[in-house]
Amino acid sequence: MKNPKLLAVCLAAVLLGGCNSDLQDEVRSALGPREAPRSQVFQADQRAAYDAVKAAVGQMSFTFVRGGPATGVLEAMSGVASGDEPNSSRQILMKVHLTPAGEAGTEVQVSLIETIEADSSKQPGMATETPLRDTPLYSVFFRDVQNALNAPEKH
Repeated sequence: MKNPKLLAVCLAAVLLGGCNSDLQDEVRSALGPREAPRSQVFQADQRAAYDAVKAAVGQMSFTFVRGGPATGVLEAMSGVASGDEPNSSRQILMKVHLTPAGEAGTEVQVSLIETIEADSSKQPGMATETPLRDTPLYSVFFRDVQNALNAPEKH
């Protein structure tokens, strides 16, 4: 062994690193999935759930981008809004996945990703994407899906 001091420092770091579970939780959180989807199961078949999701997207003023009931996927974008800084803008991407969940149920998973462009006049196309984790938009979305499922059918 050429450097016993280096070995001792590395060994101490490993042993001490195991003692701090908060640090481990932070590392797991940082290395976890970029998009932390929220999910809820609705008592409806996949087609009815998809129609309710699409209605909720419209209710929230998002614009449909792509997807369909056969694929169980829907993507939508919010309008471009002014950011917190001058000349900045922000937009939210919504990704929804629908999968069967037991007897006449459908699991709806949604993730929201915020795109912020700091200064579009100086650096167009240079934006950052951040998953939204603690936002009331998830609750609003699920409430609007349930309201759409509860609404009487239009003839």
